[in-house]
Amino acid sequence: MANAQVTQEELVKIQELNSEFNKAKMAIGDVELQKQQIIRHIEELKLEFSAHEKSLIEKYGADAVINIQTGEVTQKEE
Repeated sequence: MANAQVTQEELVKIQELNSEFNKAKMAIGDVELQKQQIIRHIEELKLEFSAHEKSLIEKYGADAVINIQTGEVTQKEE
C-alpha cells in the first residue's frame, strides 16, 4: 500500500472537512478580536465614567446620591 491513493469522494470529503475546520478557527479569531475591542472600549468607558464622576463629586459633594433615572440629587442618609 505504499502507493495507495484515496478515492475522489474521500479526497473531497477530507478537503471539505479541512475547509470547515479552517473557517471555524478563523471565526474564533474574529470573535477574539471583537472581544479585545469590546474590552478596550469598556476600559475607555471606565476612564470617562471616573472623570465624570469626579466632576460630579466636585459639584455636588462626595455624599451626593444621583438618581440615574430622574437626575435628582440627594445626600446620603446617615
